[in-house]
Amino acid sequence: MALNIISNYAANVAHRNLSASDQMATRSLSKLSSGTRVVSARDDAASMAIGARLNATTEALKTASVNVGQANSMLQIADGGMATIDNILVRMKTLSVQASSGNLSDTERGFLNDEFVQLREEIDRIASSTNFNGIQLLGDGGDVAANFGNLASGGGGAALVPAAGFDGFAITDNNYWATDANAGGVTDNSFQVSINEGTAGQVIMTVSATIDGVLDRVQSIDVTDYASGGTTAIGAGENATLNFDEFGLSFSVNTNFSATVSYVEAGTNGDQDFGSDATFNNGAATFDSTANVVNMSADNGQTLQSSIEFQVGAGNTANDRLNISLNAVDSDTLGAGALGTQESLMSLGANAISTVGNAQSAVEVVTRAIDDLQRARASVGTYQNRLDFAGQNLASTQENTESARSTLLDLDVAAEMTAFTSKQILVQSGVAMLAQANQMPQNLLRLLQ
Repeated sequence: MALNIISNYAANVAHRNLSASDQMATRSLSKLSSGTRVVSARDDAASMAIGARLNATTEALKTASVNVGQANSMLQIADGGMATIDNILVRMKTLSVQASSGNLSDTERGFLNDEFVQLREEIDRIASSTNFNGIQLLGDGGDVAANFGNLASGGGGAALVPAAGFDGFAITDNNYWATDANAGGVTDNSFQVSINEGTAGQVIMTVSATIDGVLDRVQSIDVTDYASGGTTAIGAGENATLNFDEFGLSFSVNTNFSATVSYVEAGTNGDQDFGSDATFNNGAATFDSTANVVNMSADNGQTLQSSIEFQVGAGNTANDRLNISLNAVDSDTLGAGALGTQESLMSLGANAISTVGNAQSAVEVVTRAIDDLQRARASVGTYQNRLDFAGQNLASTQENTESARSTLLDLDVAAEMTAFTSKQILVQSGVAMLAQANQMPQNLLRLLQ
């Protein structure tokens, strides 16, 4: 090869090899720093594609495992509610057996009947309130709402408006207002608000509750001090709360309520009472204060679903989902038998065990109710066991999928470290040889001396 100074072939060769060694060392360094064998698709396109799918499957399986845990928690809540209902049914059977005996008087049997009816209502309360994240587990959510509006349309409360001092009210005991012992539903439950002159200049606010069309409870509060100028008078822009705890209602009242109390207080022999004066005028407005009755309406809220699907797999097939059926365990269902054709706890009515004959019939109904509950509870237990096995399978599948992904993508640190050391030596050697190659043209200068 001719000696020349324009082209340095040896330096070009050394530079090319140095660049290649540096690139390989850099790739090796990126693998060591990331811990993965496939940093980009050019490292191993097939492994990256397969590994990405396996990684997605692994993450999906982790989420499916969480779903299984949540499903088990939900069913455990349902089982806990059923366990409590079972205790109640045992007590109800004890009461019915006791009431069946002729050694009790009607008075004593009446006491037993009161407890029996209350326990039945507690079963409905538990069935209605047992839910998981808003999903009903043991029965419908049976909420009750007020039906404000025209009396002719089944509503009411046209006088209970802010102009009279009533900003609104809240139901604090839903179970009381959801009570229904007949076929009329909750629409025949209502309350009436009256404000009347009392003795010695007092002003009394009275709320009367009607259940199933019959007056059930009455509660009164002395509101004299709420009158304008009174010790608890409500100022402009202010509010106060009046609680009627005996039947679960609370009223939010504004400054016009003080005007209403003052107007009633100024009356003679009750001629300005709220609730009886058809041309009531408290200074803020004039209206018919006899429109002071509010009827209730059903607001079923969340209803019990016949079945719930849980995603227990990573795919979108029927085999990746588990369908769980839930059974109602309220008083309307318990006792009706497997076919739902027999007398239920609700069918026993308000005098369930008030007589010997009724008590003897109740023994049989409660016995069926216990059987119905155990069928529903056994179904929940079966699904729980199935979910346990599904969870175990998910854990095993996740472990093996993770292992397969690791084989494809994870880095063998020891092997790569050995390769990196070799590439480092090549880089250092390349740098040294490039320096030597750059010195070769210097030798030609001696020919010119």
